[in-house]
Amino acid sequence: MGTARQGLGRRGEQLAARYLEARGYRIVARNYHCSLGEVDLVALDGDCLVFVEVRTRRGDDWGTPEESVSAVKQRKLVQVAGHYLAEHNVLDSSWRIDFVAV
Repeated sequence: MGTARQGLGRRGEQLAARYLEARGYRIVARNYHCSLGEVDLVALDGDCLVFVEVRTRRGDDWGTPEESVSAVKQRKLVQVAGHYLAEHNVLDSSWRIDFVAV
């Protein structure tokens, strides 16, 4: 990913985190990486862990942000979430995956 795209992605993640925090979420991790992949944000919404995929676009020339989350990426997010839950010994926690388009 080029520097301009990385900067746009980081800015989108910052905006998404602020948006979620303004709605009462607490960000507990940013850019969580494991051998299975990566998730942009991990947050708490009350007692529920939320794994957040952020997609940032300048325009729709290459499709909408929503269209960029493939079925493969969705499955990967489930795997990464499972790894996070096991690594942090919170397998019994309620959790979900959210998508934020910027």
